[in-house]
Amino acid sequence: MRGKLKAKIVVLANQKGGVGKTTTSLNLASALAVKGKRVLLVDADPQGNASSGVGIFNTDNGAQLYSCFMGDLVAENCIRDTGIPKLKVLPSSIDLVGVEIELISLKNREKILRKILSPLRDRFHYIIIDCPPSLGLLTINGLTAADSVLIPMQCEYFALEGLAQLIETIRKVKKNLNPGLYIDGLLLTMFDRRNRLTHQVATEIKTHFGKQVFNTVIPRNVRLSESPSYGKTILEYDRSCSGAKAYIKLGNEFLRRSKVS
Repeated sequence: MRGKLKAKIVVLANQKGGVGKTTTSLNLASALAVKGKRVLLVDADPQGNASSGVGIFNTDNGAQLYSCFMGDLVAENCIRDTGIPKLKVLPSSIDLVGVEIELISLKNREKILRKILSPLRDRFHYIIIDCPPSLGLLTINGLTAADSVLIPMQCEYFALEGLAQLIETIRKVKKNLNPGLYIDGLLLTMFDRRNRLTHQVATEIKTHFGKQVFNTVIPRNVRLSESPSYGKTILEYDRSCSGAKAYIKLGNEFLRRSKVS
């Protein structure tokens, strides 16, 4: 555990939808929390799936990320508890769509999320940001606020499609907005061991990216798909299933890579 808390901020990004980005945000955050780390999950996707995935279905009181972007509330007053004691969430809703429009002419608009999260860094070991499946203003804010990027990739034919664009965006953010940004790794998701193509795609990705690819792979698992509809992470819903075991393994590998003692 870190002696004096200063959160490492990790953004999960991939402009391709359906790659397990929110599933990984939820379950990596919960895996770190059950290992004793203080974790904040930031839902920066207007779909709000990371919020509902930990049981936050109602943000009608305005205590959500959109209010922080608008300057109406500070993040401290928007954080909610989850079913896992050390895991907190900064929730979101469809209102967040407005950020892309309302802040378009604002100076330093790419740095707003960094400013929002800065006062929270001494409260957590990790801050995990779930971004929308796009490379718009919200994702750029996530990349600018973060120390590192984790890229989930589905093991399918089009897995590498758009990856070059994402890496180029990361490079531009690093050059112009966030010099310390680096890629934590690529995570293979929805791995079907019975599917020959899955193995071919995984081999190709590992050939291209080598040690940047996490050793842990996330399998296709029905229980993983079910758990968000109950407002629970997979570690609350069914810790014995293959999906839960994979995310526990990912949490351990992530901690080793982060060199946190």
